[in-house]
Amino acid sequence: MEFFQKSLQNPICQKTLLTRHLFSALGVCHLSYFSAECQPARLAGTWAGRGGGEGRERRPRPRPAPLLLTGSRRDGAISWRRRPWPRRTCSARPPGWPPPAPCCRCAAAPGSSSSSSSSSSEVPGGSRPSPSQPAGVSFPCQVLFRAVTFGLNAFTLRHLSRELLGVVNVRLTLLYSTVLFLAREAFRRACLSGSTKRNWTKTINLLWLTVPLGVFWSVFLGLVWLHLLEVPDPSVVPHYQAGVVAFGLSAIIELLGEPFWVLAQAHLFVRLKVIAESLSVVSKCVLTVILVILYPQWGLYIFSLAQILYTSVLVMCYVIYFGMFLGSPEATKKSFPVARVKALLPKLVEDETFLNWKEARLTWSFFKQSFLKQILTEGERYVMTFLNVLNFGDQGVYDIVNNLGSLVARFIFLPIEESFYVFFAKVLERGKNVKDQKQDDIAMAANVLELLLKLVLLIGLTITVFGYAFSQLALDIYGGSMLSSGTGPNLLRCYSLYVLFLAINGVTECFTFALMCKEEVDRYNFVMLALSFTFLCISYFLTHWYGSVGFILANCFNMGIRIAHSTHYIYDYFKESTYRPLTGLLPSPVLILVYVISGVITVFSEVFFCCDKGWMARLIHISTGAVCFAATIITMFCTETKLVHFVRSQFLSRYMKKGT
Repeated sequence: MEFFQKSLQNPICQKTLLTRHLFSALGVCHLSYFSAECQPARLAGTWAGRGGGEGRERRPRPRPAPLLLTGSRRDGAISWRRRPWPRRTCSARPPGWPPPAPCCRCAAAPGSSSSSSSSSSEVPGGSRPSPSQPAGVSFPCQVLFRAVTFGLNAFTLRHLSRELLGVVNVRLTLLYSTVLFLAREAFRRACLSGSTKRNWTKTINLLWLTVPLGVFWSVFLGLVWLHLLEVPDPSVVPHYQAGVVAFGLSAIIELLGEPFWVLAQAHLFVRLKVIAESLSVVSKCVLTVILVILYPQWGLYIFSLAQILYTSVLVMCYVIYFGMFLGSPEATKKSFPVARVKALLPKLVEDETFLNWKEARLTWSFFKQSFLKQILTEGERYVMTFLNVLNFGDQGVYDIVNNLGSLVARFIFLPIEESFYVFFAKVLERGKNVKDQKQDDIAMAANVLELLLKLVLLIGLTITVFGYAFSQLALDIYGGSMLSSGTGPNLLRCYSLYVLFLAINGVTECFTFALMCKEEVDRYNFVMLALSFTFLCISYFLTHWYGSVGFILANCFNMGIRIAHSTHYIYDYFKESTYRPLTGLLPSPVLILVYVISGVITVFSEVFFCCDKGWMARLIHISTGAVCFAATIITMFCTETKLVHFVRSQFLSRYMKKGT
């Protein structure tokens, strides 16, 4: 859809699911691939020229009127028409959701809910370019690196114990992420707020305070990890003390590159970020594989060295790049605010204060806001670590299964939610009831919402039905018997059900957040805070009763409450109209019957043919699933013709145009 690709360059907040460690889904190399901060906001626009070199001059051109979906709910017809840009002010947004693109009269003020944004910031050489273009240029590179790390991690998993994985992926990674969060999160948000035209010397001085803070938190939390938490059996997980020291040290090393990272982010050097993090990830994975093969008895020494290598490569990529870029003719031509690498070191400013106290106060404000958010975001790992509800082996298996299962949410549901949040926010007026909206817009929004709910529901049902019968086989292929035996298959089966909740919740909240006024958002945030604490309590009790499956059941409960809230909002919103978009949650009876039959057949196939009866039996099981899946898709095409037309016109056509 060209409308979503070009006309609306909406900032994407990379917290919530994106802050879940992307490469942790690929196994033992558990790290934050995406940053935990929001990209700076920009006025939406298109840019002349192609290519994505950092600092490259771009010529802005006027935005065309966006192509918007039109049609009525009765006949399901969807077409395109030009519609003037709405003139609305920006509203507050719940944490974790991208704010609407600011209009010409609005700019995010520092200290607001979108204070890490700036709608009118300038970069050297002209207006701020869209980060999606450089990122898009590096997309093949990202895919290649992810495929390599996926294969390396799958290989490594077969040579490690569950207990070692639990200590690395949960205990030590939590130490690393907590130190980084406490030391730099608030600084990043404060220093990326407002315009890039600032006193960068004072900003850099402020950013260097992250290093002593990181040292303090590394020492303090390291002592907690060593003396207050349960220490693993040295015969099973050797060299635990060295692992704690190494992961704390790696956090400090990464903080040494913080001024470089913020400078790159503020000027949208997105490709630099992608390449630096990809190289560091691959370096870490390669070293891990080599050491696991040559010195398997080293235990946590392996992951300690790999973690230090990861952060060292990451920082060196930024240092080397800026060492080459600063002082170059290109940087001089673009009037880059920093002239040489030495200027990125802390120094006194003549006749002025050492810091920008406005940024310092903003940093403290962000720290108070985000401290609780960190606890709630990493709640599962904190419960595992401090309450000892699971042993280290179960923690390792849960972490791998949880991140494998979340791949669907990251790569399928999240892009849909982000794109259609922009659509609903542009079509409908925020804070107005259905009678005060234009009826053509209401018909269009209701039609799209109904079809979108039907789409994600069927995707979720397909994953739930077929994921149940193929969880054990998938884990056996990926990680061998270490994952496919014990609690692993049951965890992935439950997660298949959880994906269905994620799918529905994503779209319903997408619509709800696009229409909520500021007061409704504030009330919802309070409800979410209470619900998060309830989730932590329920997680604790359910894990005592059901083991690691209890965490997924608690997540299902949490998502169920959120779905109930958002569907109630949608029902109230449309109750005074003739439109009922929630009927999209009701698939055809014939399709439901096919799902039930397919589920029963594949479950029996798993019992008789999977997974310890040889590869021929596995092929029979896979063939049975393929036949059932084909029957389900054919039935879907026959019974959900309106949805098929929607997918063809709004999704497939876009990718076909990309290919040409």
